[in-house]
Amino acid sequence: MPAEGDENYLTTAQVARRLRVKPETVYAYVSRGLLTSVRARGRRGSLFAAAEIERLASRSVEHSGAVEETESALTLLSGDELYYRGHSVRDLATSASPESVAHLLWTGELTDQPPFPIDRPSIDLARAAMGVLPPTARLTDKLRIAVAALGAADPLRFDLQPTAITTAARTLLGTLITALPGPTAAPHSSPGTRLWPKLATTAPSAQPPRPDLIDAVLILLADHGLAVSTVAARVAASARANLYAVVSAGLGALDGQYHGAAPTLAYEFLDRAKHDPLSALSDNLRAGTPVPGFGHKIYRTRDPRAETLFELLGDAPIMQVVQTITTRTKSFPNSDLALAALMHTHNLRPDAGEALFALARITGWTAHALEEYAAPALRFRAPGIYTGEPTSD
Repeated sequence: MPAEGDENYLTTAQVARRLRVKPETVYAYVSRGLLTSVRARGRRGSLFAAAEIERLASRSVEHSGAVEETESALTLLSGDELYYRGHSVRDLATSASPESVAHLLWTGELTDQPPFPIDRPSIDLARAAMGVLPPTARLTDKLRIAVAALGAADPLRFDLQPTAITTAARTLLGTLITALPGPTAAPHSSPGTRLWPKLATTAPSAQPPRPDLIDAVLILLADHGLAVSTVAARVAASARANLYAVVSAGLGALDGQYHGAAPTLAYEFLDRAKHDPLSALSDNLRAGTPVPGFGHKIYRTRDPRAETLFELLGDAPIMQVVQTITTRTKSFPNSDLALAALMHTHNLRPDAGEALFALARITGWTAHALEEYAAPALRFRAPGIYTGEPTSD
């Protein structure tokens, strides 16, 4: 029975630090037979052979990868409020630029940043890739194929050093924003200014252009913890996939009807509701389907992203419709409905919401990839339970 302090043995706390897991996970490894614990002589607590810990730390594919919880220093959701690295998203949306918030999530520093860069060869390539799609393709379809093409063309995409990743992410965002179909604004303008003419329809609007609202959306939706698309991005990063592959993984999950499609569903519901709110609500109640754009699995009484965007919209006519439905549902609108309200107020494309969601979340996926690159590789291989036919042995 070894004594605590024996250099050949480690305490539970030391093992947790070495494996970059919580003490609870160390106990789980013991219960699964992955680690063997021994009692410390003369003291309570367990000790672990240092050699065994080193073997487990050096394993990759063989590592159980059972990740019950993922630690992250990026986003906090607490008390129906949202924070990026300790900064209120409400404040960031009205006082910072998308570039500065991206830098905050990627590095932990909130400082003024230059506009996302414009690389002409990359823009030409992205536009060429987008151009092969049929006219019915959505903006998110164009983003996915452009990311794949840009990744294939970047010979340094396998450089996973933090500075290389942030440089590539800035260029990727600048390229995608500029390459989308539509008029091109000045190269040194804000993302919202560049995107506005690409997202606006030709239908007349009673409201003047508000590129600042687009910038706010890119900040408000940049990250939201371990949403399904972010988990997909982190799994890809755990396999040391390059940034473009990480973003592609996130975009793939975002395309699901329960995730990235939510802004479009809210837009379609609000399109019916703006003509007759109660009739639109009645249709959903009769069909027994949830009212798009209301409620949230995490927030209990309010969505701070929606509240911020509604405040920026001010007294737009669509807000009366939102208020009527909110009163009747006895629920609260979420960011999907707020984004739909912005789209209707300013006559943006029906697929603008999904595109903004995707572009915003690239910032968050990059931040999570940076965290994952610093963690043990392939740690997401969860244990499976076989439920098929018995073996013939």
